[in-house]
Amino acid sequence: AVEDLVRNKGLFSFFEDGHQECCGIRKVKPLRKKLATLDGWITGQRKDQSPGTRQDIPVIEVDAGFSGPGKQLIKYNPLANWSSSDVWNYIRMMEVPYNSLHDRGFISIGCEPCTRAVLPNQHEREGRWWWEEATHKECGLHAGNLTR
Repeated sequence: AVEDLVRNKGLFSFFEDGHQECCGIRKVKPLRKKLATLDGWITGQRKDQSPGTRQDIPVIEVDAGFSGPGKQLIKYNPLANWSSSDVWNYIRMMEVPYNSLHDRGFISIGCEPCTRAVLPNQHEREGRWWWEEATHKECGLHAGNLTR
């Protein structure tokens, strides 16, 4: 599917037609395949990550986007009520390994061409899909956030 997308539309078509198709092929479909074998999954979503889409995420929910016929998938968001500051305090206190890109200003990390470092005082999601409107800052893994 990736080869077909690149062959038919080019390597960077998402700059023209949005990130949804590319993310769907590279992220959503593989995750959907794996989640079909599970009863639940755990995310690192926080309410403060994306005020336009994540402000109402619950700690536990039925994942309507990945549930299938006759099977409900439970989605756990244990960090939902944590702030970015809470996360970093915990990382430092417990000496949790983290991606070194964070030290270089990459606060929200996604695919290489769709992620860039943010400047001081910019919101962390401004480094994702910066060429698109701020209201569309979800790749499809958490599509339910767009309909809350």
